[in-house]
Amino acid sequence: MDRSIIITGASSGIGRVTALEFLAAGWRVGLVARRAEPLQALVQAHDRALALHCDVTQEAEVDAAFDTAMQAWGRIDVLFNNAGVGLKSVLPDEMEVAQWHRVMNTNVTGMFLSARAAFSRMRHQDPQGGRIINNGSVSAHVPRPGSIAYTASKHAVTGMTRSLSLDGRPFNITCGQIDIGNAMTDMAAGQRKGVPQADGSIRPEPMIDAAEVAASVRHMADLPAGTNIQFMTVMAAAMPYIGRG
Repeated sequence: MDRSIIITGASSGIGRVTALEFLAAGWRVGLVARRAEPLQALVQAHDRALALHCDVTQEAEVDAAFDTAMQAWGRIDVLFNNAGVGLKSVLPDEMEVAQWHRVMNTNVTGMFLSARAAFSRMRHQDPQGGRIINNGSVSAHVPRPGSIAYTASKHAVTGMTRSLSLDGRPFNITCGQIDIGNAMTDMAAGQRKGVPQADGSIRPEPMIDAAEVAASVRHMADLPAGTNIQFMTVMAAAMPYIGRG
């Protein structure tokens, strides 16, 4: 049976690279993003890709996107809950409340809405079950300087992952989390010039190819239904994470 996955934030970065990984492996891939043009380019190049244009912070749009996937495929096997935003380093008292809400709306509410939509359809489809993979971050464990909104959002994702994993057990729905450290994407390209360190300095850090992240997500997705990687950390081996601070 053909396997299907929905990937949020699929128009660029880790989402796009992961979409290409799954398409190359023969999966049916639903592409969720606010920008329609990059999705259409992928659909034109890959007949197993399905454009699901929506804003993950909007409940009705998310539900409509997942309904479209169900109508096209009949079931959803995996969700890679990837869409997220970050901010430049800023001290807590200098952060605008609007910036806080923007990060929380996408990284927490958007991830919840996507997980909620996937969970409902996985619970009611036949055969029942599926897998949700949340994109966390090493910031889900330790913060960078000046990252209060992003760090808080990723700690929330970890709590969401644990709750989804527990609540999904009666319905054969597994949930795991991939925590990524320094993968090269457009959003992370500035790290080559340097990022704030705990000692107050700004230094460049080692990076990994985003393709390594995509391969790790596919490994999690390929596991048999009774097996789960609860948390996986994929990072540049020499980045200042172990021993940070």
